[in-house]
Amino acid sequence: MKKKVGLLGGTFNPPHLGHLLLAEQVLERAQLDEIRFLPNRVPPHKQVDERVSVEQRLFMLKEAIKDNPKFSIEMIELEREGPSYTYETIKCLTQKEKNIDFSFIIGGDMIEYLPKWFRIDELQTMVRFIGVNRPSYSQVSPYDVKMIKIPTIEISSSFIRESIQKGQSIRYLVPDNVYRFIKEEKLYE
Repeated sequence: MKKKVGLLGGTFNPPHLGHLLLAEQVLERAQLDEIRFLPNRVPPHKQVDERVSVEQRLFMLKEAIKDNPKFSIEMIELEREGPSYTYETIKCLTQKEKNIDFSFIIGGDMIEYLPKWFRIDELQTMVRFIGVNRPSYSQVSPYDVKMIKIPTIEISSSFIRESIQKGQSIRYLVPDNVYRFIKEEKLYE
């Protein structure tokens, strides 16, 4: 029987409790064996805050997930240059790890965006999509997406970055060790 692995992509700039909640809930509700966080170098659909290095983002992500043995980091998108297209990532992973049944986890915002994804029709044949509810976004898609209802908390990395820039607290929005690292390194100020 193939191992079932969920992939959760993002910039994780910074990783926050919403990411961890989503990963834990999908792990259990979709009956996956593990979740791999998939940090991207250059997402094709948005800009990355250049003030924080890839190494700093990776360090924060490692700190955020270190207490969960079913969470790990998939480095494939950080190891290559250029935009991180999911199609290319999944193609490489499925060729390299034939004994794994991969699922790609997406939020409501990405469900709406699926028709614009690079080579989405081919991608749909290579990986199963797991969608999670996100308030104010449609869950309707012309593509096959297995929907999972999870508790939602409205936290985003952009909200955290904006809060820091305004001098507002981000405590309890990110794991404690990530909070300390952001404060020590004066990230996003």
